[in-house]
Amino acid sequence: LLKEKTKKMKLHELSLKEQLNGLKEGSFSSTELTQHYLDRISNLDKDLNSFITVTPDLALDQAKESDKRYKSNKALPLDGIPIAHKDIFCTEDILTTCGSKMLSNFKAPYSSTVVENLSSDGVVVLGKTNMDEFAMGSSNETSFFGPVKNPWNKEYVPGGSSGGSAACVSAQLASAATATDTGGSIRQPAALCGLTGIKPTYGRVSRYGMIAFASSLDQGGVLARSAEDSAILLESMSGHDPKDSTSLNEDVPNFTENLDAPIKGMKIGLPKEFFERDLPQYVESSTREAIETYKDLGAEICEISLPNVDLSLPVYYIIAPAECSANLSRYDGVRYGYRCEDPKDIEDLYMRTREEGFGSEVKRRVLIGTYALSAGYYDAYYLKAQKCRRLVANDFVEAFNSVDLILSPTTPDTSFKAGEKSDDPIEMYLQDIFTIPANLAGLPGISFPCGNHEGLPLGVQLVGNSLKETQLLNAAHQFQSVTDWHKKLPEVK
Repeated sequence: LLKEKTKKMKLHELSLKEQLNGLKEGSFSSTELTQHYLDRISNLDKDLNSFITVTPDLALDQAKESDKRYKSNKALPLDGIPIAHKDIFCTEDILTTCGSKMLSNFKAPYSSTVVENLSSDGVVVLGKTNMDEFAMGSSNETSFFGPVKNPWNKEYVPGGSSGGSAACVSAQLASAATATDTGGSIRQPAALCGLTGIKPTYGRVSRYGMIAFASSLDQGGVLARSAEDSAILLESMSGHDPKDSTSLNEDVPNFTENLDAPIKGMKIGLPKEFFERDLPQYVESSTREAIETYKDLGAEICEISLPNVDLSLPVYYIIAPAECSANLSRYDGVRYGYRCEDPKDIEDLYMRTREEGFGSEVKRRVLIGTYALSAGYYDAYYLKAQKCRRLVANDFVEAFNSVDLILSPTTPDTSFKAGEKSDDPIEMYLQDIFTIPANLAGLPGISFPCGNHEGLPLGVQLVGNSLKETQLLNAAHQFQSVTDWHKKLPEVK
């Protein structure tokens, strides 16, 4: 049956799971699959700009090694599957830029744990994807390498900061892609590009070799076409890492094992604070349809309250800039990365390197963060923000005493036109209003497609209790077993 399906469908139309089965059964080789994606990248990505670096020689070498392992019956769990890495993950001897001029010449001397884990399971690396500079942005317009375009409509943004990863998977230029989420940077582009994106519990995936933006919020995850594909990749990425002090020493579950389990009796909470917002009619109706689908699947729906959730946005935009101010202080023109020409003295070196090497959004957040951490304002801003963060986290603790999962829209609207919000930082920040709370609480969250408005996808979000990724993936997969929104993909020419 798979061989017949493969004949009728193009290789890029197969899901990651179907590609893995096809490789195992010999329906096609990893070299064929990899070359197919490389050809698509060459032909289609010039209009999307989803990749910063493409690695054809490395990819084909890895594919040939995968084919050898299949022939000798020594295949690895993900052998031969071509994926892309967000350009925030260090990859040994490959350009790792974080979307910034500051690192435009930086070839990492080592690979991140995420890259190593996936490589040890046999994935093929097609290249590194474009992103908002140092992961700061919600539209993928702040990259030094130019904006990424949404495959559904190239006049619109793909979301950010993982917009390159989202665009390349949505355009079927890779089977799946790694991504990171600090305030919604996996789930928001997943919603805007019609994908499934999961941010696991903070500490589930190692941050070693993942270039830091805000250390207490950053978390690696997956962008894929379905919950099933996301589960397969997330399992390979996850695990305790002694090189990361925030890594959780917890066993990694088999994330695919319970995907087909019925969800009858599962309790899903609807935060009244989210549903009282003035949402566009099409966002509310698609979310309500998703809720009805869960009712049909046997889930119990109830209203809950997260009374302090409105603090999330101001709290995030104190804590994240403060941590970014500290993390980005290492880029001074001395050790590595961009360096200004002919500095007059050490002060000139520091100032001009950072002035020339950082973009405007990064500068804005560094200035805000430095101010919030300064001696006269630390207690008034940063310390107070941390106290409010605890209030937000406590609301989730209370909510999960009565429900299993929490449902909401992923974003307040569909994608927006490139440049539409560039001059209004506050309006741009509001795009993450539904996703930020999970990061502040360190909880897992998943976004998946639930509708379409005027040719642009809409997403719904589920947030789970700590370490409940299996439950999240199960609920998302059950939704996708009775709907086909995740199967709808843009026609890219």
